[in-house]
Amino acid sequence: MSPHPAAMGLQGFHMAGGLQTGSVVLVSNLNEEMVTPEALFTLFGVYGDVVRVKILFNKKDNALVQFAEPRQAALAMSHLDKVKVWGKQIRVAASKHPVVQMPKDSQSEGGNLTKDFTNSPLHRFKKKGSKNYQNIYAPSGTLHLSNIPPTASEEDLKEAFAQTGGEVKHFKFFPKDRKMALIEMGSIEESVTALIEMHNYQLGDSSHLRVSFSKSTI
Repeated sequence: MSPHPAAMGLQGFHMAGGLQTGSVVLVSNLNEEMVTPEALFTLFGVYGDVVRVKILFNKKDNALVQFAEPRQAALAMSHLDKVKVWGKQIRVAASKHPVVQMPKDSQSEGGNLTKDFTNSPLHRFKKKGSKNYQNIYAPSGTLHLSNIPPTASEEDLKEAFAQTGGEVKHFKFFPKDRKMALIEMGSIEESVTALIEMHNYQLGDSSHLRVSFSKSTI
């Protein structure tokens, strides 16, 4: 049996045969009460630029997520498969679909379940050689915050993150750069929920928080 492409890192793409992975992943065992295209865009966007998301109309605990390139799909599979999201352990696997199709009629059944994010300003990897590529980590209990406005205090941030339903265990501004901080949540699952809800959260008139997983601990 061939090794899973994600388990092989990114080598899988350069090999012929069945290992070729496309840009679309199938996400299953989602919490259908909680899942939205925007939430999946934010979570999967940690590992690549998500172009389209489709929650399956007849099976809402399944979704297709299309990335800008196969390398990003492989990163998402290796980092998000079997992670707990909204109380359920999700599965992330390669999809046989080469692209996510948009519905012909957006007003039709399930029209709001498919979203195109091609022109979103929130893509993390659009710039060639983006530094974000060097800071891709598996989900962890500690989150890295950036783009914090000078008006935001430690209490403001702790209170905002507590609103996501998790426990804020520790918080620390970067000593030399108060625009950045680390925040530790009560568990990886709480941290995943906090990232989904707090990435792009508006803190000031024009400041939107940036949130990613950190390899550091506080």
